[in-house]
Amino acid sequence: MSIYEVKSMGARIAGNPYVGRGIVIGRSADGTKAVFAYFIMGRSVNSRNRVFTKTVDGIRTEAFDPAKLADPSLIIYSPVRRQGSSIVVTNGNQTDTICEYLARGGDMEAALEIRTFEPDGPNFTPRISGELILGDAFTYKMSILKSMDEAGSACTRQYFRYTALNGLGHFIHTYVTDGNPIPTFVGEPERVSIPDDIDELTGDIWENLNEDNKISLYVSYTDLETGVEETRLINKNC
Repeated sequence: MSIYEVKSMGARIAGNPYVGRGIVIGRSADGTKAVFAYFIMGRSVNSRNRVFTKTVDGIRTEAFDPAKLADPSLIIYSPVRRQGSSIVVTNGNQTDTICEYLARGGDMEAALEIRTFEPDGPNFTPRISGELILGDAFTYKMSILKSMDEAGSACTRQYFRYTALNGLGHFIHTYVTDGNPIPTFVGEPERVSIPDDIDELTGDIWENLNEDNKISLYVSYTDLETGVEETRLINKNC
């Protein structure tokens, strides 16, 4: 198997019961669109009781049934926000931390130096983050913060920077698959193909996520010349 192997998103996730939360970032095959997708999965009642809703600068998670919301601390947040010429997408409230640093002229890496993995032992869910940097040359970053050991005694911080290539994207997710505790994602973000059609990518992800555990999906295509954004939002709870 080549280290440059590229698979569709469907091929990456099909048959896997639990990849957790996932971020995809890349460039459309025709080179005209900056693309990202974010999805959430869940096993507990509290985690599954969620929907994505649109906000002024992105999206937010909310309780589908507020009466069933137990602990909002790790499940209610803004996964996607725009800050200047950047789009930030993460699986937690580190979205706000990154946007605050960007607003002050800082960068994503510095923002994440003050954050760590989630305090939900024994899983210690990784914090995954991405930044699309729009402009004359579209580039993007990805990061994962994860526990160094089963005790959660220290944090490993990994950062990845990419030049956007036509038709290529990268996929990072919180878990390898289901388990107890759940095994954390390892290695570099996985290479995936990015089609020109937003509905093709949306369908490829949603239809191949595990039916029992998938919750919500958000996909965005931004025209690099005009800045016009096209989006798709799917909630299992609706």
